[in-house]
Amino acid sequence: MQVKKMQVKKPGGSFEPIEERADEPSPGWVRIRVQACGICHSDALTKEGAWPGIAYPRSPGHEIAGVIDAVGEGGGPWKAGDRVGVGWYGGHCGKCERCRRGDFITCVNLKIPGITYDGGYAQFVTVPIESLAHIPDELSPEEAAPLMCAGITTFNALRNSGARPGDLVAIQGIGGLGHLALQFANQFGFNTVAVGRGADKKSLAMQLGARAYIDSSAQKVARELQALGGACVILTTAPDAKAMGSLIDGLATNGKLVIVGASSESFAVSPVQLLLARRSIMGWPSGTSIDSEDALKFAAANGVRPMIETFPLERVGDAYERMITGKVRFRAVLRM
Repeated sequence: MQVKKMQVKKPGGSFEPIEERADEPSPGWVRIRVQACGICHSDALTKEGAWPGIAYPRSPGHEIAGVIDAVGEGGGPWKAGDRVGVGWYGGHCGKCERCRRGDFITCVNLKIPGITYDGGYAQFVTVPIESLAHIPDELSPEEAAPLMCAGITTFNALRNSGARPGDLVAIQGIGGLGHLALQFANQFGFNTVAVGRGADKKSLAMQLGARAYIDSSAQKVARELQALGGACVILTTAPDAKAMGSLIDGLATNGKLVIVGASSESFAVSPVQLLLARRSIMGWPSGTSIDSEDALKFAAANGVRPMIETFPLERVGDAYERMITGKVRFRAVLRM
């Protein structure tokens, strides 16, 4: 069987179509017929060669939704025809100290679709069984795909933040991550505040579940949050380090700044800002396949859905360009 895929042959190269014979799944692996694959900002790590040790050519894509086509020996309960998703977590080594402690998402040899092995910019992809999450019938492939990265990341960060129903939780950024975070936060029962740039985003933020909106271009965010009583949790979804640093003083006593927006830049925070009110800063790296399954089930049951633009596989270059320039609203998804 011949498979169409889009691959990058070298760091910084363009997407090139190829056809090759589909891999037969090895023991413990399955082959998935890809129905949809989201385009994530982290795909730039593959396209630009920013992740150490990537072997080329490589097909990016770690927001995969599809149907199992073939199962290798030892596939356990998985069978052909199962609807499944695969996200950033694409398998673990099982040998490092983190794996031995059961913390698979921080495995030092973490397998990542589109980085460790070919990802979902293809008609078929072969993945380890531990990476699989069941997709509920209520979700279409196009809806499920972005939930495998943007969805699980915000869902898992919020449910592990320590916030409880009724707590003031602020979501910084109303984009690919933020528009999902607002929906999850609202459904968790938080008193949700959206922080965005520009008054034009207020209406959407309120539709997505925010009870209040702070325009960071016209208001002092920390001061406005303190006027509301201080935030128990601030989830930062926009990769703007300077903006993250300015939020610290908006936290209540014991408040927590939770970072999911990836930025390589640093920001300044003084010990006093953290010390006197017992504030803390933490990051949250996505989640394992069972976490993804939890996110999918919760989204399906509570009406959480990504806002997407769809593209055929052949237009991956256009889709990637809209994503990387921030023009897409809010997730670009390849439809096979």
